[in-house]
Amino acid sequence: MAEEKKVLLSVKDLWVKFRVRGRVLTAIRGISLDIYENEAIAIVGESGSGKSVFTKTFAGMLDSNGFVSEGSIIYNDEELADTHVKLTSGAQKIISSSHTKLNEASRLELGAATYQKILKLESEKREKSTLSAEERAAMDEKLRELQGKRTDAFNLKQTFDRRKEKDKIQETDRIINDYDEQIKALKKQEEELIRKHKSAAAGDASFQKHYQERSAALHAQYEREIKGEISPETVKRNEVLAKEIYLSVGRYGFHQRVQMVHKLEKALKKAMQLGVDLNDENQRNAVFDDVSFRVRYLDETAEALHGTCILNLAKVQYAKDWGQIRGRRIATVFQDPMTSLNPIITIGKQITSIILKHQQCSEAEARRRALELMRKVGIPKAEARFDDYPFQYSGGMRQRIVIAIALSCQPKILICDEPTTALDVTIQAQILQLIKDLQKEFNYTIVFITHDLGVVANVADRVAVLYAGQVIELGTVEEVFYDPRHPYTWALLSSLPQLAQKNTKLYSITGTPPSLYNQIVGDSFAPRNPYCLKIDTLLEPPMFKVTDTHYAKTWLLDPNAPKIEKPEGIQDIHEKLIRAFNI
Repeated sequence: MAEEKKVLLSVKDLWVKFRVRGRVLTAIRGISLDIYENEAIAIVGESGSGKSVFTKTFAGMLDSNGFVSEGSIIYNDEELADTHVKLTSGAQKIISSSHTKLNEASRLELGAATYQKILKLESEKREKSTLSAEERAAMDEKLRELQGKRTDAFNLKQTFDRRKEKDKIQETDRIINDYDEQIKALKKQEEELIRKHKSAAAGDASFQKHYQERSAALHAQYEREIKGEISPETVKRNEVLAKEIYLSVGRYGFHQRVQMVHKLEKALKKAMQLGVDLNDENQRNAVFDDVSFRVRYLDETAEALHGTCILNLAKVQYAKDWGQIRGRRIATVFQDPMTSLNPIITIGKQITSIILKHQQCSEAEARRRALELMRKVGIPKAEARFDDYPFQYSGGMRQRIVIAIALSCQPKILICDEPTTALDVTIQAQILQLIKDLQKEFNYTIVFITHDLGVVANVADRVAVLYAGQVIELGTVEEVFYDPRHPYTWALLSSLPQLAQKNTKLYSITGTPPSLYNQIVGDSFAPRNPYCLKIDTLLEPPMFKVTDTHYAKTWLLDPNAPKIEKPEGIQDIHEKLIRAFNI
């Protein structure tokens, strides 16, 4: 059972966005998913559902305009997380200095509750002197809409032929200028409204008097509180924090290390001032994450500190950290093997270069390992084919080499991004079988991205169905195939050609996925859902629990929802699947 396995990757409330031509696109919307050691999990959905973006996020391969706006991706790898940092005299001085500074900053914790009241009072004054939350939201929405329309018009203009479509270019320029004027007028309107609020607040003598008196009283109380003495328990906690600061920056060069120590001291001081509970593991991790991975202190000897690193892949700050993870721990096999291989470098050289980069060995040893991998992935006469170029291999053979390269560093997670799509049907089954067979030997976790449910049936232990950047159904392969609960999963299964009956029309899902530039209200599948309820258009459904391993994000599972049977075409799906996929 999955719950008995070790969680290798834990994704919590992940949001991934892209800046695209002046607008922000939200590709991943609040995904939470645990991926277990040695399992095969399939990520399923239509094109544009977020499958590849999701896996690229934890493989460190997001495009430069992409970013994680919220959430965490905790990677559990004892070997990589185990951290030892030498306890030199210089290190002891830095730790001692940090301890002293943290003890001084801890006085701020004594007045944290009062400081929060001061911040709230100042916020109330600002709100009275500027736009209300409702006014701000309305203005932002209007501005976003105008800027979006202007961007669309500008992008359209770029598609016109400057010689043949001058009239269209002139008309589009007029439209763009009109939007510019509307944006300018809206900003002027906003400034005028803020000016009126400020004037009204300044003329409100009663509010000003209340603010001055309350502010003076709170500041006096705060000054008294932060002069108190911190407890011995706090001093002891700060000693551990000082050691964790040094453990967390110990893998960097001297100058970078000094800078990061100052940043962490500053971040912890701010957290103390705000009253963050630094005894809470999650809250302490969050404070460290904005600067560096936190290394939790375990023990020490006279020579070294020892800790374990909390690897949050959503917060990687430095390329050096990705160098330890990407390839070595998380490897990817892409769709088209020809785009994954360098056409002017021999096959053998491409495999050995990866082995030499990530493993301590000689060129002769790297060659031996490369030949062994080539044999394991089924390359006949490996020695003779070692110095061939990619164009001398067939498509299936090239994909086998890509798999060999991915496995050359023995990763813990192998992401397979539709690895059989570009291959002949007869070769697809061989590649799938190869990936499954090698899993038994190399003990890696397979994350299989596909829109082909036939592939899922033969490869996966569990299935996560994605739609519009969200996991909308999750379960074992048997649960998702034989007892699907979300209407989108019903639609995907109904559109399988292998399940179609003779002389019947092949089912297709009407409409298109929603635009991820806009905020989605209610259930994202509602406009395409033939079983849509009124609540689907108003509120986003929660993730309902069907069994301990099966979850679905649909209002149809609410106890008050009407009972709706799944489509007739997939009701007796068990026998059809056995015939179609031999499962």
